[in-house]
Amino acid sequence: MPATPAWPPRSAPRLFVPGPLAEGQELVLDGNPANYLARVMRVAPGDAVIVCDDVTGEWVCEVIETGKRAVTLALREKLREREAVPDLWLCAALLKKPNFDLVLEKATELGVARVQPLVTRRCVADKLNAERAQTIVTEAAEQCARTALPELAAPMKLESLLAQWPEDRALFFADEQGGESAAATFAAHEGPAALLVGPEGGFDEAERAAIRAHPCARAITLGPRILRGETATIAGLAVWMATRGDWVGNQTAD
Repeated sequence: MPATPAWPPRSAPRLFVPGPLAEGQELVLDGNPANYLARVMRVAPGDAVIVCDDVTGEWVCEVIETGKRAVTLALREKLREREAVPDLWLCAALLKKPNFDLVLEKATELGVARVQPLVTRRCVADKLNAERAQTIVTEAAEQCARTALPELAAPMKLESLLAQWPEDRALFFADEQGGESAAATFAAHEGPAALLVGPEGGFDEAERAAIRAHPCARAITLGPRILRGETATIAGLAVWMATRGDWVGNQTAD
């Protein structure tokens, strides 16, 4: 006798939706979410869809009805509570659009709690399309099965960041001119932290001096090679998650 297929299947589509959600609730999705489910994923009544609301956690829904403009879902069961996110911020200088898109995507996948875009003297961009950036972050969270979206802040100048920096949060500065070993420094640290990464061309000398003079800043090195901004971001976040974040303990996502 064949085994009963698992429900929900691991291939069920995932979406972030407005919350808060509750068991038995019906959701009527329209616009892009409905188009994605009906036309791209081709869901049908009885199929499973996983939804998260960034508040209560992750739920499995059953498709009740599909139409040309809307898809109706019924919440059946909570699968997971909203995850506890490591208290790590990413403070990243704006890069060329495709490169910063990559930063947003990979920072989300790697589990940061907050992304703070920065404007520095050598930035090639000084603006960020907030709606597009939020879409990138949300789609990355859906893809990697996060149940919590990272906070996405509006761009700010480096000078303002340093002036407003909370005194209880370490600011690890990825300095291509050298610093302490990232892995050893992260492993020895406890408490809130942030990773600061510069733009194409790096920080200028005045900016570097201001960062190093800040009482919360610690210069770190990510190895003997000069890394691109997006590479330094991914490398630094990966080292943090492996030493102080939620990679420790070999946790796995459903």
